[in-house]
Amino acid sequence: MLDHYIENLKDEIVKKICNLVNIPSISEETENPEIPFGEGCKNALEYILNLGEQLGFRTKNIDNYCGYIEFGKGEKLVGIIGHLDVVPSGDGWDTPPFEANIRDGKIFGRGTIDDKGPVISSLYAMKAVKDNLKINSRVRLILGLNEEKSWKCIKHYKEKEEYPTIGFSPDADFPCIYAEKGIATIYLKEDYTKYKCLPIKITKIDCKNNAINVVPKYCSVNLKLNLAEIEMGKCIKFIDDTIKELNYDISYTTDEENIYLVSRGIQAHAAHPDLGKNAISQMIILLNRIYKHFNYKINMLDFFDKHIGMEFNGESLGINFEDESGKLTLNVGKFNNDDNLLQIGINLRIPVNTPILEVANIISEKANAYELESSVAGKQEPLFIPKDNYLVKLLCNIYNKKTNSNAEPIAIGGGTYARAFQNCISFGANFPGDQDMCHQANEFVNIDKIILACKIYAEAIYELAK
Repeated sequence: MLDHYIENLKDEIVKKICNLVNIPSISEETENPEIPFGEGCKNALEYILNLGEQLGFRTKNIDNYCGYIEFGKGEKLVGIIGHLDVVPSGDGWDTPPFEANIRDGKIFGRGTIDDKGPVISSLYAMKAVKDNLKINSRVRLILGLNEEKSWKCIKHYKEKEEYPTIGFSPDADFPCIYAEKGIATIYLKEDYTKYKCLPIKITKIDCKNNAINVVPKYCSVNLKLNLAEIEMGKCIKFIDDTIKELNYDISYTTDEENIYLVSRGIQAHAAHPDLGKNAISQMIILLNRIYKHFNYKINMLDFFDKHIGMEFNGESLGINFEDESGKLTLNVGKFNNDDNLLQIGINLRIPVNTPILEVANIISEKANAYELESSVAGKQEPLFIPKDNYLVKLLCNIYNKKTNSNAEPIAIGGGTYARAFQNCISFGANFPGDQDMCHQANEFVNIDKIILACKIYAEAIYELAK
């Protein structure tokens, strides 16, 4: 019954996903209480709340921080927790990232899989249950606007509203997720003024405002030479030889006393740094070798080259921990020298049995040896629910039944709203074997699969709420 009902709504679901993708909802933290996360996020929230009302649901805008769409009655509250904000689009798109484009059975656009497509899919799964079956609980779709940054939206929700009794977040993978690694953002800092006397000066760094949870695909650095001490020709020859030796995608242009370096990589989600190529890491390694070649040293660059480099498992830092949730991963997402402060930001996904503080202390101890400041700018504790837990077993069984599979629950490096509440796990909408398009150029969702996800979600909602 539910499957047939959803199949008849396929065109409408696709249209609503496209409409939501067309709203550029990049979370921008502001001091304006009317738009705490920017105009785009507010517009996205208003769009989906209006859609919820049109579909016959109760809705609430919670101070423009977040909102919810709800139906049903009863003491039990089944929560579905998703987000409407997206990471910046970046470049490399074949079509405009905020103009949804349908081709080859897919919807292309920023947010199609992370997380607007799954949110719309969940909403129409709720509609299928509401219009066809009786339940004994309330079902609430909670809509965040700051997931890609600091989760202020969900913190606000928890201060103001009722917690779900049980639920899931449609913001990861099928069959379901029983463990999410801990997440930490750590910044390394050094006063750059002590290097102002060097004949090679870093005058500008630009990474196009790369998000810390994205493998950067671009990094440019401007170097100014004191030609009385450094010959331009010798510097250029060394750069040419080093780029060739390292096989890095770095190019440059020059004028009389400046070298303009551009490093290019491959964008990917920070939870899967092995799928990308880090443009910042390439650049820092090259810079360090330039300085060392001319017998100069910048502590930050030297530390990076020796203890991080192009690694994404933290081995040279001594933090390459591993357990059943997987290996530690490390992404270098920020690099700047604003206000004469040289700064590198790294995003870590830490196995569930390794304390975040232990990792932070190891990094701090090694950084201190280079006279660098190390600080934890943000962290999320891991999520772990045993595989034999009722919710894990139920959702995994529903997926297997709907897809004729025999899949087992999995662990991930990504962080979802599931960890914000007790008795909640992440559930779809990526299917096993799918290419991970989160945070990447040409992000897309397969139309047939997002409709199948809707059918799976409808079954899960009914089983949880009946």
